[in-house]
Amino acid sequence: MGLTNYAELAAIILFGIGFTILLIDRNLIKKNIGFAMTDSGMYLYLAAKGYISGRKAPIVVNGVTEMSAYINPIPAGLVLTGIVVSVATSAVMLALTVRLYRKYHTLNIDEIADKARKERE
Repeated sequence: MGLTNYAELAAIILFGIGFTILLIDRNLIKKNIGFAMTDSGMYLYLAAKGYISGRKAPIVVNGVTEMSAYINPIPAGLVLTGIVVSVATSAVMLALTVRLYRKYHTLNIDEIADKARKERE
């Protein structure tokens, strides 16, 4: 039996790479990229789980009202909502990154923390 869920595998790999970047990398721009990759992995997974081969979009045509003829629209709605939230969150994260860079002249989160700690003392 071969692997047929390529989209789900790609989603898991994308999520894993993004999450690893979020945990390991100290550069704020790279953390933003890792966040975007993590989001994309989640959306791809939801879209892959929501698709059912051989079914159509849930738009009633020719009087066919059986549930077995259509895919579930909820995962697609969740993905669209998540994308909107993700874009807004990414914009705020990038704006904060620009402000931090202008103030501390670095994108390294450890250096920013050290400079902020010295500034408070």
